[in-house]
Amino acid sequence: MSYFVIIISAILVNNIVLMQFLGICPFLGVSKRLSTAAGMAGAVTFVMVLATIVTYIIQKLVLEPFSIQFLQTIAFILIIASLVQLVEIILKKASPSLYQALGIFLPLITTNCAILGVAIMTIQKNFNLLEGVVFAVASSIGFGLALIIFAGIREHLDLMNVPKGLKGTPIALITAGILAMAFMGFSGLV
Repeated sequence: MSYFVIIISAILVNNIVLMQFLGICPFLGVSKRLSTAAGMAGAVTFVMVLATIVTYIIQKLVLEPFSIQFLQTIAFILIIASLVQLVEIILKKASPSLYQALGIFLPLITTNCAILGVAIMTIQKNFNLLEGVVFAVASSIGFGLALIIFAGIREHLDLMNVPKGLKGTPIALITAGILAMAFMGFSGLV
C-alpha cells in the first residue's frame, strides 16, 4: 500500500475518532480548552508510535511464532500500560519540565482505546513495521487534528448564546456529530 494512501486515509478518510469512534473519551473530556487538547495530541502521538513499534515486534517475535495470537489483546493492553508507565518514569527523571507539561495526559493515555486500536489495526492490515509506524503517526495526526478542531469550536461555543437545554455536553455531542459528517466528505478521496 502506498504511504501517501496510508497517510491520507488515516488522517482524513478513516479518522480514528470521527469515523472509527476510538478515543471518544479523551476527545470529549480533554477538548474544553485548546491548550489541553494540543498537549493531549502530542502525548498521544508519542505513545501511539512507540506502542505500535513494540506491539508489532511482540506480535511477530512472540505471539505468531508460538501460535498464541489469541492473547493479542491482553498482551497489547499490558504492553501499552507498561510503556506509558515507563515513559512517565523516564520523563520524570530525565525531563521534569516535559513531565510537568504533559501532567495528567500520560495516565489518561493508558485508557485511550485509540492506541490499542491502531496497534491491532496495524496487524490486521498486514502492514510491515515501516507502514505500521507511518499509519500510527498519521492516525495520531488525525486524532490531534480532530481534537484541536473540536476544542477550538468548543471554546467558541462558550462565548455563544446557546439555549439553556443545549449547554455543555448536548451541544458538544451535536458539534462532534457535525464534525464527523464534515470528515465524511473526504470518504471518496482514496
